[in-house]
Amino acid sequence: MFQGFRAAAALLSIASWSPMAQAQPIALATAPQLFPADGARGVNPDTHLILTFAEAPKVGTSGMIRVYDAGDGALVDTLDLSIPASPNPTGRVVGADGSTKAPKPPAPAGPENPGYQADKLGGAWFHFFPVIVRGNTATINLHSGVLRYGRRYRVEIDAGVLGSAPQRWSFATKAAPPKAGSRRLTVSADGKGDFSTVQGAVEFVPDNPRAPVTILIRNGSYEEIVYIKGKSNLILRGEDRDRTIVGYANNSAFNRIRPAFSVTESRDIQLSTFTINNYFIGQAEALLMRGERNIVDRMTLNGSGDAFTTGGTIYMVDSKLTGDGDTILGYAALYCLRCEIRSVGPFTWTRTPQGSHGNVFIDSTFIYLDKPLPWSVTPSNPAGQKVNGVFARLPRNGPPGASFANFPFAEMVLIDTRTQGIPPIGWGPVQEQPEFDWAGLRLWEYNTMDLEGRPIDLSARHPAVKILDKEKDARTIADYRRPEFVLGWTPVVK
Repeated sequence: MFQGFRAAAALLSIASWSPMAQAQPIALATAPQLFPADGARGVNPDTHLILTFAEAPKVGTSGMIRVYDAGDGALVDTLDLSIPASPNPTGRVVGADGSTKAPKPPAPAGPENPGYQADKLGGAWFHFFPVIVRGNTATINLHSGVLRYGRRYRVEIDAGVLGSAPQRWSFATKAAPPKAGSRRLTVSADGKGDFSTVQGAVEFVPDNPRAPVTILIRNGSYEEIVYIKGKSNLILRGEDRDRTIVGYANNSAFNRIRPAFSVTESRDIQLSTFTINNYFIGQAEALLMRGERNIVDRMTLNGSGDAFTTGGTIYMVDSKLTGDGDTILGYAALYCLRCEIRSVGPFTWTRTPQGSHGNVFIDSTFIYLDKPLPWSVTPSNPAGQKVNGVFARLPRNGPPGASFANFPFAEMVLIDTRTQGIPPIGWGPVQEQPEFDWAGLRLWEYNTMDLEGRPIDLSARHPAVKILDKEKDARTIADYRRPEFVLGWTPVVK
C-alpha cells in the first residue's frame, strides 16, 4: 500500500489537532466570538462549540471543557485536554532522517481501552480530536448525543484549553426534533438547518425507512467522521459539489476504522454532489462503501492509500477520485461511468471475489500524478520515491496456498479509457505463473487512448492482460457497457 500527502489547502499542521503535540500556549489578549452565542435559543443538540479569536489559538496540553445542564446542574459532558486523541495522534511515526511510517493499528477505541479520547458514532467507537483549530477558529467537538432537545446548557472552558481567559456562557436547544417520518432533512454548519452535523442527521433517520429520505447538506465545511451502518433508502446530497466539504483526519494508525466517511452493511444509499476529504496519509480512505445497490453521483473523493475501498455493488458516475496509490481497493462490482481517477501510484489493487464482476470503467480517465510519495521525501533523500502508475497490481499477498495469497478472479475492464502517464506495460506486478493461475483473471482493455483521444500502443502490455478486439469481442464489449450486466441491477440516480 502506497502512501503520500495530497495537496490540500485546508490542511493545517497535524499538531493543531493533537493536544499531546502542543506546548503550553501563550494567553490570547482578546475575547473570542462564541457559537452558539451566549443566550442563544433554538440550538441544534448536535452543535459544535466554536470560538473565533483575533489571532490563532493553540490547543493546550491540560485543562477541562465542561458542559452542565443549567436546569438541574448535572454535568453532561467533559473533555480533558490532558488525554491524547489516540495512541497515534499524528497518524505517523517520524524517523531520525525525517521520514515517516505508519505505526501499527491502535487498540480499538472505547471504554475497554481507556486513556484516549473516544466517541461512539453509528454504533462504533472512534478516537477523535476534542479540539480542532483552523486559522483563528477553534472547534470543540462534544461527545455525540450528550445534548438533548428542550434544555438549557452552561459551558465552562478552562484557561489552559486555548490559551485564553476562561470562557463561560450558556445556550438553549431547540424544543423538539424534526417530525418523525420526515422525508427531507437539512444539515447546515451555521446551525440554521435541522441538524448541524452530517452524522447527527444520519443517526436521526430510521435504519430502513419505507420511502427514500434525502439529507441536504448546505455549503460549508463539516470536519467530522461520518459512519453509516445498516441503513437503506438514504440520499445525501450536497448543495454544491466544491463548496460542501465533509472530511476528517483519520487512518489505520489513528483508528481501527480508518475512513473519513464510511457506508457499510447498507443498501440503496446515494451520495451526490459534495466533496469528501481524508486529511491524513497512510491507509486513509476518503470513502469506504460496502453494500448493495449503492450510488456515487458527481462526487469528489480525496484520500490517501486505499482512497476508495469498495464492496458489494456500486454505480459511480461523473465523479473524481484522487489517492496515493492502490487508490481503489476493490472488492466490489464497481461500474464507473465518466469518472476521473488520479493516483500517485497504482490506481487499483483489484481483489474481486469469485462469482462477482469487478472494476469496470467506461469512458473514464486515468491520470498518473508524476511525483514522489511525499512521505518518502526526507533531508537525506529530497527526491523521494516514485512508483509506477499502473492500472492494477496483483502481487503475492501472503504465503503460497493461503486463502489470501492472491485474488485469482480479479476483474478490471477498461473501455474507451483516456490516460496520461501510464507505463507501456500498463499493469502489474502480477504474481508469476505457474504458482498463481491466471486463467480466471479478466484484465481487459478496449480502445485505450491518450487525453487527446489518440490510440495508445498496447503492444507492450503485461502478458496477463487481454486486449479486446472490436469485432471478435463485440458481444463482450457491449455487455460491459451495460451497468445492469456488471451490477445485476439497473441504477437510477435520484
